[in-house]
Amino acid sequence: MNGRAELTRSLKLRHIVVIGLGYMAPMAVFDTFGIVSGETGGHVPAAYAVTLLAILFTAASYGKMVRLFPSAGTAYTYTQQTIHPYAGFLVGWASLLDYLFLPMINALLTGVYLSSVFPDVSTAWWIIGFIVLVTGLNVFRVTVTASVNSLLVLFQVVVVVLFAGLAIRGLMQGDGLGQVFNLRPFLSPDMSVIALLSGASILCFSFLGFDAVTTLTEETVDAKKTIPRGIMLVALAGGALFITASYFMQSLFPDVSVLSDPEAASAEIALFIGGTIFQLVFLAAALSSTLASGLVSVTSVTRLLYAMGRDGFLPRRWFGYVHPKLRTPLLNVLLVGALMLFALYMDLLTATSFINFGALIAFSFVNISVMAYYFRKQKNKHIKDWWGFVLSPFIGTMFIAFLWVNLEATSMMLGLLWSFIGLIYLLYLVKIKKSNLEMMKFEE
Repeated sequence: MNGRAELTRSLKLRHIVVIGLGYMAPMAVFDTFGIVSGETGGHVPAAYAVTLLAILFTAASYGKMVRLFPSAGTAYTYTQQTIHPYAGFLVGWASLLDYLFLPMINALLTGVYLSSVFPDVSTAWWIIGFIVLVTGLNVFRVTVTASVNSLLVLFQVVVVVLFAGLAIRGLMQGDGLGQVFNLRPFLSPDMSVIALLSGASILCFSFLGFDAVTTLTEETVDAKKTIPRGIMLVALAGGALFITASYFMQSLFPDVSVLSDPEAASAEIALFIGGTIFQLVFLAAALSSTLASGLVSVTSVTRLLYAMGRDGFLPRRWFGYVHPKLRTPLLNVLLVGALMLFALYMDLLTATSFINFGALIAFSFVNISVMAYYFRKQKNKHIKDWWGFVLSPFIGTMFIAFLWVNLEATSMMLGLLWSFIGLIYLLYLVKIKKSNLEMMKFEE
């Protein structure tokens, strides 16, 4: 707008897929295994399959909205365009919880991992080093982020494949269930549907990332085609990795009570399956996971802030600024880097609570936006559109509603408090400051 520098389109489908997978952090499957196995009675891969099926409905809704409103603003823009600009701001404000706190979680995890290997070095130094690295890489063009992220994701995939190979060897030697192919992790007489859904409510947050790539819409070549394809590929590829890895873990450990600490079982599993050397490789993969996720989560939040700043909901001079040579929202990158320093004073539980609320707000309103578009905006309504614009997003909304019911009280309280602050700010912006808001225009 007004002659200012803008983001440039340089990302292709392969970039979108690896960025999404990097955000999802494939190694996270090992961190949640012990907890979810206990919750589901030893049916983690089945819970992942249920989660993937449910999340695909919301992924489809994101794809539809990208085609209609190709903007970096993601759920913020979709709600703004289909329901009301002020509702869009509040959704974007709530979504910031997801995008802002994920980099902090990755910084905290990096500190935990490295401190376990180098106990003489303060955790604070590892966190600061992580922040400097991901902030510095995000200063440069988005293709630099994509290239680094590709290497990190490739390494994680190689480790998952190596893990599967070692698991097959162990199963053939009689470990665990003693069979490479066994239906028990997916289906057994003692399986509980309620327990399975409870596990799915935990695993849903492993799929955060298929939606984050929508923040890169304005930097993607032929975004109306590329982003929807990328969203589905990220969800499917991530689901395949999660189901495969959890299947072999569950086959090796059908009863996680044999583990010394089921809630932090990844290191013990790695040691059991491949010895000390593989445990070190596993740790390196876990570190690459936090780095990849932290790197692209900073990329995502800076683009959402850019979209909200460009429209005037946040100070335009700062948040709507794009560096003319680097073609990145440089000031946003530096601001997010500074905010990440709060990780020095925060714990994982609090940061996770913020993320869960923000993610569910975004998921809910993207599904609602699809239905709102059909009933309020679409001029030529056809019965054949009912599945894509009404039934599919409705099913997605119902699954998200189930997750809302299972959301922990801390997440709800912190999220509502943050939303109330956003509402006060919006009232100030509109009623007192009377800011000039410039919503993007899209051709249907």
